Amino acid sequence: MRESKTSPSPEAPLPDSPADSDTGLVNKTTLVDHADGEGDVLPLANSVGDGRPEAMRVCINTQTPLLQFAAAAKDGRAMWELEPDFSKLEEGVDYRFSPGGVTRMVYPLAKRLLAEGVWEEVHWVALNPQAPETVHLTDGITLHNISVDPGRLDGYGKAKETIWTRVHGVPSPTQPTDLFWTDDFTEYTYYNRTTAELIRELDRRVDFDAFYIHDFQQLPVGQMLGTVKPKLFRWHIPFDVRAIPASWRAPISSYLSAYDVVVVSADRYRSALKRYGHRGPVALLYPYVDPSEYGRPSATDVQATCERFQIAADADVVLVVARMDPAKAQDRVIAAVAKLVHSFPHLRLVLAGNGSFSNSRVGLRLSKSESWRRHLEEVAEEHGVSDRVVFTGHVTQRELECLYERCAFTVLPSVREGFGLVVVESWLFGKPAVVSRRAGIADLIDDGQNGLLFDPDDPVGLEHAMTRLLHDPGPLRERLSRHGRRTARRCSIEAAVRSEARLFRRVQEG
Repeated sequence: MRESKTSPSPEAPLPDSPADSDTGLVNKTTLVDHADGEGDVLPLANSVGDGRPEAMRVCINTQTPLLQFAAAAKDGRAMWELEPDFSKLEEGVDYRFSPGGVTRMVYPLAKRLLAEGVWEEVHWVALNPQAPETVHLTDGITLHNISVDPGRLDGYGKAKETIWTRVHGVPSPTQPTDLFWTDDFTEYTYYNRTTAELIRELDRRVDFDAFYIHDFQQLPVGQMLGTVKPKLFRWHIPFDVRAIPASWRAPISSYLSAYDVVVVSADRYRSALKRYGHRGPVALLYPYVDPSEYGRPSATDVQATCERFQIAADADVVLVVARMDPAKAQDRVIAAVAKLVHSFPHLRLVLAGNGSFSNSRVGLRLSKSESWRRHLEEVAEEHGVSDRVVFTGHVTQRELECLYERCAFTVLPSVREGFGLVVVESWLFGKPAVVSRRAGIADLIDDGQNGLLFDPDDPVGLEHAMTRLLHDPGPLRERLSRHGRRTARRCSIEAAVRSEARLFRRVQEG
C-alpha cells in the first residue's frame, strides 16, 4: 500500500448510500450503510492528516473496451500502430464508444469519482486487439489495451460464450458441460493470465489501492493477481444456481473467494450466491445510468429518425432495445405482435440494437448476432408480420433518444437478464415498461404500479400486458410512468457515486 499523502478532495463530504433496505452485505460487516441518501452525511474513515479522505489509485478491468478504434487514422496508418494524442481524435471518425454497460455505467462512474476526488488515478485494462496499446484520455483515465493471438482468442471466445449461454438459459446442445477440461478453457485461462500479468506490471509502476474487476469474462483475474490489496468483482450477468452445472461449482467458488467483495445487481443474485455456498461479503448495488447523458430530442429529430426507419406517424410503436442475442428473446415479442395486430392495426414493433463487442469486427468476431437477426426475420415472415417489424441495427445515442420519445412503451422480454437498464431509460423518458420476471430489475417492480411483469415462457401473459397498455393510453400509462420515474432515482449515477465510493472506502479499511 502507498503511504498517506495529501491529495485533493471534494468540497463537501461524501454523502451516504441510497435508501434501499436491501442494500448491503450478507455475512461479515455491512459495507453499504442504510440511509435515505438525502439526509445527514456520514464521515468516511481512512483519511489523511487533515481529516479529508485519501484519494485512491484504481485499476479497472473489463473484457469490453471503452473505445473501439477505426481501422486507419487520418494519415492512413492503422490506428493501433500509433500512440495517439486523444485530444486530436474525433469521435465517430477515429473511434467510437462501445455499446453497453461499459459506456453506460463504468465510464461515467470513473469520471465522477475522479472529479469528486474519491479516486485520484484510473487505469483501465481491456481486451482490444485492434487498438493502440496505451491511450491517455483527456479526463485522466489511461486505457491499456490487450491483444491476444487470433488463434488463441478464438478458443477464449468459445469458452466465454459457453459460460454466457449456460448462465442465461440458452445453452447449445453442442456446448460441453465439462468446460473446465476443454482446450477452449485453456485459452480462456491464458487470456485471463495475460490480463493479470499486465495489471501486475502496472501495479509495480502505479501502486494501486484497489482493483475493480468486471464480469464473468475476467473472473479468474482476482486469483491470478497474487496480491493482498483490495479486489472487488462486479458480477453483471444473472446468477441462477439451477443454470450452473455441478462440475463448475468448485472452480467458480474458488475464483469468487479470491475477491474481498462480490458486487451483484439484484437481491435474487445475492441470495443465490449464499445458496451456492459463497461465504464472502456480497454487496447489492443497482446498475445505473447518468440522466444528464440523455437529452429530450426535438420534434424535427424524432421525425427524421422515424422517416429513416419508415415508422408511420400514426403507428403505435412498441420498442425493444437489446442486442441481437437469443437470451434477449425478441422472437417472443414478434409472436405477441402477430396475435395483437388484428385488434391494433397500427401496431409496429421496433427492434433497436445490433451485436455486442464480442460479435463486432474489432472484437471476437462471433457470428451469433447475425444468425439471431436472420432467425428473427424468419419468425416475422412465418407469422406474417414482416411489414410490422422494424430492425434498426446499431443506432446513435440521438436516434435512441428519438425512439424512446416516439414509442408508446417498451418491452424487456429476456429469458434471463442480469439487470435491464433499458427499463431505467424508458422511465427517464416517461415511458411504461413491460418486463420479464427473469430480469434483475424485476426485483424493483411492483406489478401494475411502476411496470408490468410477465413470464417469458407465458405468451398469453405477454400479450395481456401489451394489450392493457394498448387499450389504456391514459391512467395506466400515466401511473406506470410516474412511479417509474421515482424508481429510476435508485438507478442513477448520483446513487451509484455515493454507494460505490463508500464501498471502496470500507473495503480499503478492511
